[in-house]
Amino acid sequence: MRLFSDLIFYSVPYDKLVAPVCPEAKLRKLVRNMIYVGVVAKLLEIDMGEVEKAIRKQFSKKVKAANLNLAAVQAGYDYATATLPKRDPYFIQRMDKTKDKIIIDGNSAAALGCMFAGVTVVSWYPITPSSSLPEAAIEYMKRFRVGPDGKATFAIVQAEDELAAIGMVIGAGWAGARAMTATAGPGISLMAEFSGLAYYTEVPGVIWDIQRVGPSTGLPTRTSQGDILSTAFLSHGDTKHILLIPCSAEECFSMAQDAFELAEQFQTLVFVMSDLDLGMNNWMADPFKYPEKPIKRGKVLGKEDLDRLGGFARYKDVDGDGIPYRTLPGTDHPGAAWFARGSGHNEKGQYSERPDDYERNMERINRKFETSRSFVPRPEIVANGKSKVGIIAYGTSHWAIVESRDQLRKECNIETDYLRLRAYPFTREVHDFVKQHDRVYVVEQNRDAQMLSLLKLDVEASLITRLRSIAHIHGLPMDARSVTDELMTMEGK
Repeated sequence: MRLFSDLIFYSVPYDKLVAPVCPEAKLRKLVRNMIYVGVVAKLLEIDMGEVEKAIRKQFSKKVKAANLNLAAVQAGYDYATATLPKRDPYFIQRMDKTKDKIIIDGNSAAALGCMFAGVTVVSWYPITPSSSLPEAAIEYMKRFRVGPDGKATFAIVQAEDELAAIGMVIGAGWAGARAMTATAGPGISLMAEFSGLAYYTEVPGVIWDIQRVGPSTGLPTRTSQGDILSTAFLSHGDTKHILLIPCSAEECFSMAQDAFELAEQFQTLVFVMSDLDLGMNNWMADPFKYPEKPIKRGKVLGKEDLDRLGGFARYKDVDGDGIPYRTLPGTDHPGAAWFARGSGHNEKGQYSERPDDYERNMERINRKFETSRSFVPRPEIVANGKSKVGIIAYGTSHWAIVESRDQLRKECNIETDYLRLRAYPFTREVHDFVKQHDRVYVVEQNRDAQMLSLLKLDVEASLITRLRSIAHIHGLPMDARSVTDELMTMEGK
């Protein structure tokens, strides 16, 4: 059997060392591993005061057990000091990198962000890995969103299925509430028809997709970016949806607020495309910034507006940006009512099968989508202006790319520029990035290069040949070495 060349062995007589520490034979098997702790503490230069603190905490109510384990640790430490000359280069150094940081999972960060964004209706159906998001929302809202009279200022409903959950979101959004649901890929599939209703009737809402491996049940406890393409066009007919793509707990918090602002500004569903790795795992993060900007409800007409105007056409493009004006139920004006019709309608919301009405309406909705390019979160770009090779990635793939770029630079002298997508539709910076590079590698966690497909639909036809795919599909978080090796191969290195 071949051993790795970088393995270093230290021989330790555990049974001999534990015997004098623990005279009771039955306990020796339990205490023997603590000899190892002492040896490692010495070899890695771990402060024994920290080791004792950890053991005292673990056995806080068992002083005798704590003393016994500490004695075993000390025996291992003393043996290593006297007998084991250090032959490896490794040690642990006390650092201050975690000062003022917090530890939080992405789903909890998302729930906090939704609460600060003013969500008042949450409807959901349990599914891994999204369930902990509404569960966290329940705890936060109970604590921080109960009025002085002791009554809740919110409604959180566990629906009978995903169809009911999205239906409640649309109904609440139509009524003027900030409403959301959270699900995973199978739930997104079930929400397709209702998503088309919200798109065509132009009702705001937020959907969190904590992506997992599909298709079908797939690998429900593994991570993926496999819902990107289907969600971008979710529902039948011509539909396009706004997608936000966080890479960190901080962005789960901030993009929750962005999602509700965009949903009401553009009167549409906004999907936040997180994943299992981000949503369910704990991440170290900077403390979240308290929102300072006031909530914006978009183009909402009140009684005073209607008194001045005399009425309004619900689906008319008054300002040229594709976004119509709306009213909320309960507005005290005879001209405030409008019909949220999922069938063909004209600018006034009246039923119509006229080709010109349908075409005008669909083109206006598309114009609204194009307008959103200027308002969605812009990408992050790291570039030196000289490299011919670009990398595009998104979501949790980001962390592997940061390390991979260092490997490419050090191991084969490949300098790369990097663009991290944060939203769809793509902003002008994405188009410019592709134009500026001879080869652009799109790195993602799905088999079929879904984001690459969206880019091919969006960029100029002459630029499509510059785009290449690096796909990662086994369900574990993306690692830098896989990206580096594949990119080096494709570059002929």
